[in-house]
Amino acid sequence: MAGSTYRDAWGIPHLRAADPLRLAFAQGRNAARDRAWQLELERHRSQGTTASFLGEGAVPWDRFARRARLDDTARRCFDALEEETAAWVRAYVEGVNAGLTRAAASTPEFTATGLTPEPWNSWTPLAVWLTHHILFAGFPTKLWREEVARQLGDEAMELFATDDPGTAGSNGWTVSGDRTASGFPLIAGDPHRFLQNPGFYQQIHLSCPEYDVVGFAVPGVPGIAHFGHTGTVAWAITNAMSDYHDLYRERLRRTDDGADGGIEALGPSGWRPATHHRETVQVAGGAPVQIDVIETERGPVVLDDPEADGPLGGISLRYPPRVTEELGFDVLPALLRSRTVSDLDRALDRWIEPVNVVHAADTSGGLLHRVAGYVPTRHRDNRLRIVPAWRTGHDWQGRHDTPRAEVDGIAVMANERGLAAPLGTEFAPPYRADRIADLLRRSREWTPRGMAAIHMDTHLAAAAPLLGLVERLDGLGPEAARLRGRLLSWDRHMDADGFAAADYARLRSAVVRRIADTPELAGLGALRSAYPVVFEPWLHLTGKVAFALENLLATALLPGLDRAAVVRAALEEVAGAEAVTWGELHRFAPVRLLPAPEGEPWPGLGGDHDCVLATSSTPGVTDLSSRGPSARYVWDLADRDNSLWVVPLGAHGTPGDTHHRDQLPLWLHGELAPVITDFAQLVEEPDDD
Repeated sequence: MAGSTYRDAWGIPHLRAADPLRLAFAQGRNAARDRAWQLELERHRSQGTTASFLGEGAVPWDRFARRARLDDTARRCFDALEEETAAWVRAYVEGVNAGLTRAAASTPEFTATGLTPEPWNSWTPLAVWLTHHILFAGFPTKLWREEVARQLGDEAMELFATDDPGTAGSNGWTVSGDRTASGFPLIAGDPHRFLQNPGFYQQIHLSCPEYDVVGFAVPGVPGIAHFGHTGTVAWAITNAMSDYHDLYRERLRRTDDGADGGIEALGPSGWRPATHHRETVQVAGGAPVQIDVIETERGPVVLDDPEADGPLGGISLRYPPRVTEELGFDVLPALLRSRTVSDLDRALDRWIEPVNVVHAADTSGGLLHRVAGYVPTRHRDNRLRIVPAWRTGHDWQGRHDTPRAEVDGIAVMANERGLAAPLGTEFAPPYRADRIADLLRRSREWTPRGMAAIHMDTHLAAAAPLLGLVERLDGLGPEAARLRGRLLSWDRHMDADGFAAADYARLRSAVVRRIADTPELAGLGALRSAYPVVFEPWLHLTGKVAFALENLLATALLPGLDRAAVVRAALEEVAGAEAVTWGELHRFAPVRLLPAPEGEPWPGLGGDHDCVLATSSTPGVTDLSSRGPSARYVWDLADRDNSLWVVPLGAHGTPGDTHHRDQLPLWLHGELAPVITDFAQLVEEPDDD
């Protein structure tokens, strides 16, 4: 069951086979060849077995993955697939297994860890997908809100509501044919995720007699889910910022005296049996760790409850795939076969998780702007906080209808409160969406190449509240007064070569740290130590202050916070710092689970969290950027071969490979590589298996 592999100048794989099953096999085999370490790492993450080769630091993730029943949920979802889809996924897994062992032999991470690859299960691709997205809905924010309510009152529960590094977002936009040079629609954007080495997305071309599709695949998962172009229809997504995971405070009790005995959980109708077993996490260089895996009628108990009266209190997680035994994988083959917007629309009605806003356009002028995914209907408190499992009114009452909207020339999606507002609680500020819409309205002759300027826009409208306070200050020392003047004359662009941009970033960080240290908020700093490190991005006080700064500079809920005094002190603090550019502070810092080589050089970046060029750092903590555009694309409906794409590093996942980092210069400068679909322009790769 083999297909042919071709490569373009960037090493991007173009796969061709006689039918969809052979093509799925070829995609799996290619993923193993190009991303062997990445695939095997994600398999272990989904099973909760990473500590067996990464050591004690990986135990918190393994404990969470096992308690959340990720692998078991994926197995159940696989068993519920339509047979045609199941066969397609199995063919992909067979391809992975056919290529993994040989590829691992030449991948340095396997040598460094002593890890030997093992065969994938038929459901492993579903487990990999679920693992990537189990924290996507940001349920740990409910732990944060619960503590804010306890310390500051219920009215302050949404004081910190904003998009933050714990939540993945994206930019995306559609321009209809009457605003393009070709007369056909364009779709463009960039997904924002943690910047990984190797990258999260893989550029790929999948071709068989039934379909021919280009797009971004997720290594370990068959098909093209998020961003694709079939030649006649193209689509893209962003995070809808919907809330669809619930946390329940559980009261548990043992039904006998044995440590491994039965457990009951208190629900609205009284004490009910819960499932319980123990698992062992093997730890490289350390003692094995025993984990109690408990599941109530609400869901798996994923956390110990710091407020529990006894040792068996817990917090359970209810999430759609565990309830419905569906992830939406039956949709993936339908996306590949789509020819029109209507085809896509029908397929997406069955999507489950994650919940996304979708843009699509076809060659006949069809346009689509809708939400896709499963959001349960339930009490509003479920969306805000941990709810008591034993009280009525917190069960799920069905599935929300997903909103949609007409596209009138331009449609933008950037995680803002808008189309998906009825489905969520916290959204990104509107700055990115407003800026993109404003830039798009400036022309009616858009081309694919012209979109690069929007991808790279660095204007920071979010600076206005802090600069407004700076403007009202007087009586400053000489250095602080000069800094004030530079900031007030700054054009508010976070350019990598900008000195004033660095001045602003230093001031912002100093303000964030001072607000986090105020007595009214200081008590929230202890929350991160009460829960596993897995949830730290959602519970870190300084980080929460950083991304809610605009709210905190305006709220009346913190009467003891003297904002003018804080800004004055921060301005005096940073005024004497040596002049640097923003790019000297704000450097590309991709995430690696193995230590990077010492002294590995990474470039400086422009942009900021609320810029269209959303290269995020965490003000007050670090200026390094480990989250940002994990791909960029422009899909042209006039001619697919006029489409463009790029990833932050390259097509290949192995350090030292020619195509491991060859796209980085393009990505840094806002350039994009051409999409090539003509196999006559590609180089066939010898099949050396």
